[in-house]
Amino acid sequence: MFQIDRLLLGGAVLLLLAIVSSKFSARVGLPVLVLFLVVGMLAGSEGIGGIAFENYALAHGIGTVALATILFDGGLRTPLRAIRVAWKPSILLATVGVLITSLVTGIAAARILDISLLEGILLGSIVGSTDAAAVFSLLRSAGVNLKERLSATLELESGSNDPMAVFLTVGLLEVLLGGMDLGPGLAGFFVLQMGVGAAVGLGVGWAAVRLINRINLEAAGLYPVLTASCGMLAYGAAATLSGSGFLSVYLAGIVLGNSRVVFQRGTLFFHDGLAWAGQITMFVVLGLLSFPSALVNIAGPGLTIAIVLTLIARPLAVVPLLLPFGFNVREIALVSWVGLKGAVPIILATFPLLFGLPDGDILFNVVFFVVLVSAITQGWSLPLLARNLGLAEEIVSVPPVTLEITSLRDVDADIVEYTVTEETRAAGKRLNQLALPDGVVVAMIARENALIPPRGSTQIAPGDHIFLVLRPATRLLVDRVFSRDRTTHAELPPLVEFPLTGSATVDELWQFYGIQLGIGGSQTLDQVLRERLGADLRPGSTLVVENFALYVREIVDGRITTVGLAISESLSPDRVIQPTPFEEDGSGSE
Repeated sequence: MFQIDRLLLGGAVLLLLAIVSSKFSARVGLPVLVLFLVVGMLAGSEGIGGIAFENYALAHGIGTVALATILFDGGLRTPLRAIRVAWKPSILLATVGVLITSLVTGIAAARILDISLLEGILLGSIVGSTDAAAVFSLLRSAGVNLKERLSATLELESGSNDPMAVFLTVGLLEVLLGGMDLGPGLAGFFVLQMGVGAAVGLGVGWAAVRLINRINLEAAGLYPVLTASCGMLAYGAAATLSGSGFLSVYLAGIVLGNSRVVFQRGTLFFHDGLAWAGQITMFVVLGLLSFPSALVNIAGPGLTIAIVLTLIARPLAVVPLLLPFGFNVREIALVSWVGLKGAVPIILATFPLLFGLPDGDILFNVVFFVVLVSAITQGWSLPLLARNLGLAEEIVSVPPVTLEITSLRDVDADIVEYTVTEETRAAGKRLNQLALPDGVVVAMIARENALIPPRGSTQIAPGDHIFLVLRPATRLLVDRVFSRDRTTHAELPPLVEFPLTGSATVDELWQFYGIQLGIGGSQTLDQVLRERLGADLRPGSTLVVENFALYVREIVDGRITTVGLAISESLSPDRVIQPTPFEEDGSGSE
């Protein structure tokens, strides 16, 4: 039997055990990724598997590839809306917050472990970042969904604070080994890491979007591989130029994930699988690297450092940074507690060993112990705390079926799925009462495990999953039909024209979109335009009512079938104006 045969067999067994163990994560109250870590520990030299593994360089390499894959997938799934909502507090927590956490923890660690101050701050830097995958897999498995701004803040912080922890760890190691001075040298290293990482990540992401959409590959399966190659390029190019590869690959993922690219849904599924494979492999390998007997020897000081990190350092970093942004006491308390540690600190803990630091073994074992304590205590209590603080929201159920557009060309259409709740505007209405924008088609309705044929008389019920085919330009309006948001048109973007059907009534515009025209409620747009415009009625004519411009776009057999609607704050009401040129690039209907 060849060596590779045994490796494949052992690797398959470990992966299967790790995946199967994930079924029990919710019952024991631990993040599923920590169970992967436990599988590795049980398979290690002091566990029942007896596998001797002390190759820190290989573990670092595996961890780096896995972490880059995880961050790239996280970037692909980070919507611009989350960034707009929470980028300021998230960036502060990911930079200044990590620095404060590292300093406070490091000062305490130096006293507790009787090591130098710089070595203590190095340990603090290693455990300074949080793990997004661990936090959100735990919340989802426990049935907890946080409020939007709070969730976006934690997600962005967790996804973007790893580069800061890596910078502090590598920089302090260079200082300890005499390769860099603590002042200007470290500051210059920070600028180089973040500046190069950001520039390369944004640049590679921008170029990748254009490459993917123009290359016209014949095999659909190559598009996810091409996307993965762009992610590796972002990491490798930034790292080669002495920048932060982790920041670069995360930003490249954000650019790609928020752009229209060919075979997008299949690509997301591919990278989700890669990220899970990376997480499982990374935690199992790190578990193999540990020695439970060594963890017992440092349990006392390790527990003390974990307490300082959780109850003192993290709150001292969070409270002053979040107060200016209007977060309430309950939200700040939860963010202070959500300092859940994951694989990143353990990977960074291999750096002192690779650099040959004399106290590297002690630092590694303490970090490993702190991660376990964090996972057990915070992992068990986080869902309970979120519910008791009143910050948990109902998790939207997953549709029993999926529907997607698969094309090797860029198609100006999306399939969007909405879950109907009691508060949804469309709940209880028939499909022919929804006043959907022109060109929007209801493709399928999933109700429990049954498929409901979408007819005009079909009534929408809470719990339904509605699948619609629409053009991206109409998404904002359709979102309102299937949302609980009761805000008015003031939050709609100006100068964007939305296509509506002429049969839509004035009342329906207010009911579903929050648009109030201030005229006869039961009248259709066709009736309003024909009455107001009279002899001027023709394709291209425009009527301004209140702060809205109504454009006649299509007339069939004397009836207006398609109407363009745009916010026009500066126009005088009830005045006919010249229409703007009608575009066919997604700014209106065709």
